[in-house]
Amino acid sequence: MSAFKYQAMQGNGAAVEGVIEAEDRRTALRLLGQRGLFPSRLEPVRGTRVPEAAGAGAATGVVVVESRPGGRVRRKEITAFTRKISALLGAAIPIPQALDSLAEEEENAAMREAVTRMAAAVRKGISLSGALEEHPAMFSRLYISMVRVGEEAGVLPKVMDDLAALMEHEDEVRSEVVTAVAYPVFVLGFGLVTVVVLLTFVLPKLSGMLRDMGTLPLPTRILLGVSGFFRDHWGLMLVAGLGLGFALWRYLGTAAGAAAWDGWKLRLPLVGAVFRASALARFARTLGTLVRAGVSLLPSLRIVEETIGNRVLSAQIARVAEETKGGDSLATPLRKLGLFPRGVVQMVEVGEETGRLDDMLLKVAEIQERETRGRTKTLVSLLAPVLILVVGALVGFMVIALLLPILNISRTMR
Repeated sequence: MSAFKYQAMQGNGAAVEGVIEAEDRRTALRLLGQRGLFPSRLEPVRGTRVPEAAGAGAATGVVVVESRPGGRVRRKEITAFTRKISALLGAAIPIPQALDSLAEEEENAAMREAVTRMAAAVRKGISLSGALEEHPAMFSRLYISMVRVGEEAGVLPKVMDDLAALMEHEDEVRSEVVTAVAYPVFVLGFGLVTVVVLLTFVLPKLSGMLRDMGTLPLPTRILLGVSGFFRDHWGLMLVAGLGLGFALWRYLGTAAGAAAWDGWKLRLPLVGAVFRASALARFARTLGTLVRAGVSLLPSLRIVEETIGNRVLSAQIARVAEETKGGDSLATPLRKLGLFPRGVVQMVEVGEETGRLDDMLLKVAEIQERETRGRTKTLVSLLAPVLILVVGALVGFMVIALLLPILNISRTMR
């Protein structure tokens, strides 16, 4: 007989641990299942015999998922999965059965395969957070860390509910921003397509007729020159544009390029304030959710540092984490670096003093999100008319340039 140390979940979500004796790993898993326990970790106790029949994976207590599902899993499907498993765990359904149920009703083949693999991994003794780690393209470090905290504290259903609420809120904010900028982007795209079509297809057919009219006005000559350049060098322009885009993409893929891009976004007039408010809202909401889930402040800051989505602000958060490591409060480095307005920092300070830091951080997130929404609406309300004016001015210039020779001829004929 061999002894195996286990950490497991009861049907009500409570965490338990202990030692069980069994002939091999498979027998230990079966015995735990008969007791109504669902192990998140199972490893042999040092100094005991582990049969070779259990396999190399069993000797270390590690289950290896051999392959990952292909295909595309969208963020909204991850959010829906989180909400559903939160509801199932809240109803005291064991994790493997909950995952099996979600896999059966999942329509996306890639997501279904991933959930099936997670269910199999959990049955073999790996924790849910460990199973999630086998799919890093689908589940972020923030997601996995919160699940692990829920497992360790025995409050996994509540943590999953908080995580689902966080993801749903982020999806709602993202949807609002996309909806707001959709119309200006459409106007700009339609205008550019119209100008390109006129320059490359319409004007070349009219250029011969216009040149036969004799001396042309300056706007007409400019228009014909631009049209001729597009017609004669469109291939070169296409190659140059693709080359420039590829070079820019490669540069932004480097650490220096990404940092430069993130810094430039924050310095943009008007738009930079929106980027900053959005990133800081994500910082406050994510940190507040982690603290509420029971993650200590320093690990929470490390997680937020990697998930905030802006390298410049990430570096500042790293400095905040370094200062809190020495025992300083969160409000002190925030005030020193000027990450938040003074009133917001005071709210964080009050939250620390009253032991309600999570509530205050979520309040800060609401303030920053409200500010982001207001600024976004203002920018969009200004951007759409500006783009319409720009497109109208370009098309109007082209129309006037085409009509001027005709008007000159009509005057000479009088």
